[in-house]
Amino acid sequence: MRTTPDRKPKRENTGGVSSGVNQDNLPVIPTSSEPHRTVKEIAESWNLSQDAVRRIFERESGVFVLDNSASPGKRRYRTLRIPKSVEERVHRHFLNAQSVHK
Repeated sequence: MRTTPDRKPKRENTGGVSSGVNQDNLPVIPTSSEPHRTVKEIAESWNLSQDAVRRIFERESGVFVLDNSASPGKRRYRTLRIPKSVEERVHRHFLNAQSVHK
């Protein structure tokens, strides 16, 4: 009689999105199912210019950047969609930085 080796239980396929908790011990929500905000919405709620918000978020991990890859001589258009969890993480970072500098 042939025995099969012990197998690890199959993991749920999350489509490459990690689950569990983040570094702040908060639950990680897959970014596809959480609300996303525009640069304009965040600029209005944070009382900043859209350019400032774009600079803050354009290199943040988890932000969706849609780039039209314009031809030479044409203006480049980029659309950012910022998941709520990324917005909250960056906001906490700025709040912590302010409290350290006081």
